[in-house]
Amino acid sequence: MRHAVITAGSKGLGRQVTERFLRDGRSVTVSYRSDVARVEELKKDWEPFSEQLQFVQGDVTKREDIARIVKKALERFGRIDYLINNAGPYIFERKKLVDYKDDEWDEMIHGNLSAAFHFLKLTVPVMRKQRFGRIVTYGFQDAEQSPGWKYRSAFSAAKVGLVSLTKTIALEEAEFGITANMVCPGDIVGDMKEADIETARKVRDTHTPIGRSGTGEDIARIVAFLCEDDSDLITGSVISASGGLRVVHRYDKS
Repeated sequence: MRHAVITAGSKGLGRQVTERFLRDGRSVTVSYRSDVARVEELKKDWEPFSEQLQFVQGDVTKREDIARIVKKALERFGRIDYLINNAGPYIFERKKLVDYKDDEWDEMIHGNLSAAFHFLKLTVPVMRKQRFGRIVTYGFQDAEQSPGWKYRSAFSAAKVGLVSLTKTIALEEAEFGITANMVCPGDIVGDMKEADIETARKVRDTHTPIGRSGTGEDIARIVAFLCEDDSDLITGSVISASGGLRVVHRYDKS
C-alpha cells in the first residue's frame, strides 16, 4: 500500500485531500498543529480507515517537528510515496510590507517555503530508493509569473520562491521517477474548503465566472490525479483552479 504524508490534512483543503487518499486505498500520515479536538472527531469519522491512518502533531515552521513527522510515517508504514505540502501559514490582515512584524515575516517564509525544503530533504531520498514519488506544493494563481500582490508581500514572496523550488526538484529528481507539481487554489474560503462540488453548485457565487465557488473536493481531485502512476508526464507544472476568478487583484480598486 502506497503511503502519503499530508501536512495540515485534518482541516480545510487538506481534509478533503486526506479523505480522497484514504478512499483510494492509500495509507496516510496526517500532520496537524494544535487542533486536538478536531483530530479526535476525525478518528471517529474515519474509523473504517484506522489501519491506514495516523495523526502526528507538529508545527511545520519547526525543523525538529518536520523530522518527527517523517520519522513517524516511516516507522509505521515503511515508505513515503506522496508528499502533499498542504500546510502553509497565512496572515488574513491586509497590510503593507513595512507594517509586518519580523516574526510574521519569518512565519510566512518558514511555513510556506523553508518547510518544503526540510520535508524534501528527508523524503526525496526515500522516494529515490523506491524509484517513485509524487510531490505536490500549493501556490496562488499566477504565482509562476511572480506578480505583485498588494498587502500579501510575505505570503506571495514565499510562494513565488516555492514555484522555482517545485520546478527545480522536478528537474533534479525526474530520473528517479519522482514528479513535483504545484496546485493553485482560487479564493476558496470558509465552509467551502471542506465542501464538495455538489454543495457548491447549490450556492450561487456571483464573483466567480463559472458561477460557483471552488471547494476542497476540486483541489483533492487535482492532487489525486497528479499522484497517479500514469501522471508521470506531468512534472514541473503549476496548475490553477480558480473558476476564472482573478484572485490576486480581486480586492484591488486602484
